[in-house]
Amino acid sequence: MIGIISFIGFTLLVAIIAYYATRKTDESSSDGYFLGGRSLTAGVIAGSLLLTNLSTEQIVGLNGNAYSEGILVMAWETLAAIAIVITAVFLLPRYLKSGLTTVPQFLRDRYDVSTKTLTSALFLTGYVVVLLPIILYSGSLAISTMFDVPTLLGVSSKTALVICVWGIGIIGSIYAVFGGLKAVAVSDSINAIGLLIGGLLIPIFGLVAIGDGNLFQGLDVLYDSNPEKFDSIGGPTASVPFATIFTGMMLVQLFYWGTNQQIIQRALGAKNLKEGQKGLLLAAFIKVLGPIIVVLPGIIAWHMFEGQLPKADQAYPALVNAVLPTYLVGFFAAVLFGAILSSFNSVLNSSVTLFGIDIYKQHINQDATESTVVKYGKIFGIILAFAAMFIAPLIANAESLFEYLQEVNGIYSIPILTIIVVGYLTKRVPAIAAKIGILSGSLLYILSQFFLKPYFIDNAMAEAKAAGITDAAELAQVEAAAYPHFLHVMAILFVLNVALMLIIGKIWPRKDDYAQEYTRQVDIEPYRYVKAVGIGIVILVVGIYIYFAN
Repeated sequence: MIGIISFIGFTLLVAIIAYYATRKTDESSSDGYFLGGRSLTAGVIAGSLLLTNLSTEQIVGLNGNAYSEGILVMAWETLAAIAIVITAVFLLPRYLKSGLTTVPQFLRDRYDVSTKTLTSALFLTGYVVVLLPIILYSGSLAISTMFDVPTLLGVSSKTALVICVWGIGIIGSIYAVFGGLKAVAVSDSINAIGLLIGGLLIPIFGLVAIGDGNLFQGLDVLYDSNPEKFDSIGGPTASVPFATIFTGMMLVQLFYWGTNQQIIQRALGAKNLKEGQKGLLLAAFIKVLGPIIVVLPGIIAWHMFEGQLPKADQAYPALVNAVLPTYLVGFFAAVLFGAILSSFNSVLNSSVTLFGIDIYKQHINQDATESTVVKYGKIFGIILAFAAMFIAPLIANAESLFEYLQEVNGIYSIPILTIIVVGYLTKRVPAIAAKIGILSGSLLYILSQFFLKPYFIDNAMAEAKAAGITDAAELAQVEAAAYPHFLHVMAILFVLNVALMLIIGKIWPRKDDYAQEYTRQVDIEPYRYVKAVGIGIVILVVGIYIYFAN
């Protein structure tokens, strides 16, 4: 009962603070609603970025991977810091120079309106079919397990999951649709502090439990008992083979942190470039420490439960129940609930922005006032939220939640990254090249992962079994060798699509060079130490990898 009371109390406190912080924001204007009035400071940007990313699909999913494979999955966290630095130095100055509200608006200026619309539609499809349902599912799994909702309500696990999905979805929709970006960002910043504190407490209590009351003894026991879990170099059968770090991994990170509307919208709302860059660099530094929260608990769970959990994605909520004192469960559940809402709100708010600015205003009602655009954006957000709530329970059969998310995201992430990179680095590549790049990138990836990959793997496995191979490790080697890892496939398609766009640009170039215009909506004086701090963060990431390499 104490846990439930503290959970409700902290959640209401965050909501009240977010409400009062946004009362002076004009939510009837597009800048006020979609970008928080372009008033976000470095601290708010960093907190909002971290909590948007550090939600249950990350905490539950990545700890589940760490439970199975160990520290090598930290690549998803630590390498993000390098991508954020690149975004701060290279991409954000260009975004703010154009005064963008959405990333596809750049594609309108660089290519044409139909390219912008096609990209917005691709973003929205990915959000509703993949990202929003996964956020709802992973969050519901965590809350249901921590509070033992099936026993509490006397229902089945499946019914409890559905109840949690709809509860989170409805509350999140109210935040995102009716509060706008500033309400989301302010609540994110508060929850980020709570989540960092709570997130650090879980491994601390876990190590203390393993070490019979001694934190450092627990760390020694964990490492001595499971040395194979502390190798940062992934083999060919790992979910993140070491070679993928230099191919598709960095492309995925650049897309997520540099071009994904859900993430970059926080930086687009910066009061100036200096604040935006400081916020991104702060977020990058904290991401380097991320494995303590999203990787180490999974390894602790592997040791404590002796690898006997029925599903790897249960590792984190099971560990929380096992080691966290009862009086702290409610607080931690509240900040975890805040993290769930953060990711859900962020995606939903970005979807509302994309639809309102890039589709409704552009194609449905070009004469619409700003308040009308906001109104219909909110209606679309409600429809999107309900669709995600219906889809979320269907994800329960996925083997690895986090890996599934990353692989499916490739359908739209690499094509979008390709046309943005080519758009910024060239001046004469035409709009038709961008359209072909988007369509070919998506279709070839779908062909690769959902048709060719199963075909080659099934044939290889059948041949292996016919040859009498039954050992699980040997079969895993056969499967890994049968078809390139999905991150390698992303890199191959990225190179092919860039080459295709450049060839088209050579044969049918634009009539005139593209030149970016400075709209003067935002001060673009850079943070004076952005390059020095960025280099320091990159060196820190490389050092961590070298330290854990066995």
